[in-house]
Amino acid sequence: MTRTLLSLGHGYTARALARHLRGDGWRLIGTTRSGEDDDPGVELHRWPGCDLDPLVGRASHILLSAAPGAEGDPFLPHVEGILRRHRPDWIGYLSTTGVYGDHEGGWVDETTPLTPSTRRGKLRVAAEAAWQRLAAEADLPLHIFRLAGIYGPGRGPFAKVRAGTARRIVKPGQVFSRIHVDDIARVLAASIDRPDPGAIYNVCDNDPAPPEDVIAHAAELLGLPLPPVEEYDSAEMTPMARSFYAESKKVRNDKMRRDLGVELLYPDYRSGLAQLLAEESRGLRG
Repeated sequence: MTRTLLSLGHGYTARALARHLRGDGWRLIGTTRSGEDDDPGVELHRWPGCDLDPLVGRASHILLSAAPGAEGDPFLPHVEGILRRHRPDWIGYLSTTGVYGDHEGGWVDETTPLTPSTRRGKLRVAAEAAWQRLAAEADLPLHIFRLAGIYGPGRGPFAKVRAGTARRIVKPGQVFSRIHVDDIARVLAASIDRPDPGAIYNVCDNDPAPPEDVIAHAAELLGLPLPPVEEYDSAEMTPMARSFYAESKKVRNDKMRRDLGVELLYPDYRSGLAQLLAEESRGLRG
C-alpha cells in the first residue's frame, strides 16, 4: 500500500528523510517557498501560494519542520481545520533542544522543565504547545522531536577550516549536543514504524562536546593548522552567533534509543566528521 508523506517546509532535514524513504513505496510531497527547488522523487509545491487542503487531505504522514515566527507556527492556522476532519497515521513536529534553556553544562532529558532564555527557544515552546493543544482536541497522532545542532552534507566545518575563517571560540564550561542529519532521518523513520502518539524524543548523539573541540578535530582531519583560540568575552560575533552561546547543556538520548530501537550511525562528532570527509572526497554528496 502506498503511503504519502507530506513535509510542510521541505528543508534540509525533510530532504534527508525523503532520501531515506525513497524507493520504499512512498509518495513524497513537500512545500517550499520557491516551489522550484529540485529534490528527485518529491512532488514540490510552492507555499504560500498553493492550496494546502488537498495535500493534507491525502497525506497519511505529515512532517512539520517550519520554524515558528512571532505569530506562531506558520502552517498551523492553515491546516488546523482539515486536520480536525482528517486524521493522518502520523504527525512529526521538528522542534529544538533549545526549549530546555541553560543548564550550565548539566544534563537534560524529556522530563526537564522548559525554561528557554532565547527568543528562538521561547517561540518553539509556544509552537509545541499549540500543536499539542490541537492534537489533544482532535485526537491527532503528534510526535515531537527536539533536535540538537544539525550537521551533515553541506553543513560541516570543513569549508570554513579550509578557507581560514573557522573560529575556535572558547567559553569555559560551554558544551553543545549535535546530530547528523542522516541519523535524524533514521529516527523519524523508526517513529513512523513505531508510532506512539504524544511521544517526545530528544534527538542527539552520545557525545556532547565543546564547540572548539569540533573545529579542532576538523582541522586535524584536514591536516591543517588549528584555528587560533578566541575568548568568548572578547570575540566579535553577531547577535545571532552569540545567542548560541547563551545556553549550555548536555542532552540525553536514552528514550530515543530505547523506545525506537535506533542505534546511531554517527554516535559522536568524530565518526560523523570522518564520514562527511570521506563522502566529500569521493564526491558522493555536496
